[in-house]
Amino acid sequence: MTSTSTAPIVITPPPLDRSRHAAPQVFEHLRELIIGMRLAPATVLQRAELAAQYGLSQTPIRDALIKLGEEGLVDIFPQHATVVSAVNVTLARQAHFLRRSIELEIVHTLAAQADAALVNRLRDSIEVQRVLAGRENYAEFVLADQAFHRQMYEAAQVPELWSMVRRQSGHLDRLRNLHVPIPGKTARVLRDHAAIVDAIAAGDPAAAQAALREHLSGTLAQLEEIRQRFPHYVKD
Repeated sequence: MTSTSTAPIVITPPPLDRSRHAAPQVFEHLRELIIGMRLAPATVLQRAELAAQYGLSQTPIRDALIKLGEEGLVDIFPQHATVVSAVNVTLARQAHFLRRSIELEIVHTLAAQADAALVNRLRDSIEVQRVLAGRENYAEFVLADQAFHRQMYEAAQVPELWSMVRRQSGHLDRLRNLHVPIPGKTARVLRDHAAIVDAIAAGDPAAAQAALREHLSGTLAQLEEIRQRFPHYVKD
């Protein structure tokens, strides 16, 4: 077990939807905080403390933590503590393999269709990302990046695969959130997205796949730089 941060954490939960079970909502919120690196590795998550902050009993908190453990986002030490895990590179690589395999087929399909309306929507999305990058609003930039890719899944009529990929991508997303603020990263994302859209617009499936492959290689290719900047955040 790594050294842990025992200072009380302060969480501001969103209002709970009383028409839904509480545990999935707690899971979703904590997952967002962990992936966004607002809960850093080695942070201790105390059931009683979380229950008080969410205004719930400990049962839905326990269920949410178990689900986070199933995704490898927390390490659960029975009768001791639940701790936010370090980024697991092996799981990140597996998520990358899955996402690349699916998205190569998606961009091939979209380039073969060459839908002008989709191309315009994707270019509008890139402009949103460009504005956010200029403001150094990295959290919103990441969300806009995800929205760009989600549009392609939806256009290819495989939106359920987007949900599946998101569930598997927790560790990869954490690496990307560490990587995005590094100088040059947002510019590369914008350049790569433009190349993907240009290839789709040109009706060139091979070029679209080449641009997508180059795009998705970025974060893992810079793993050593990320590790050097955040040595306590990443494990093999």
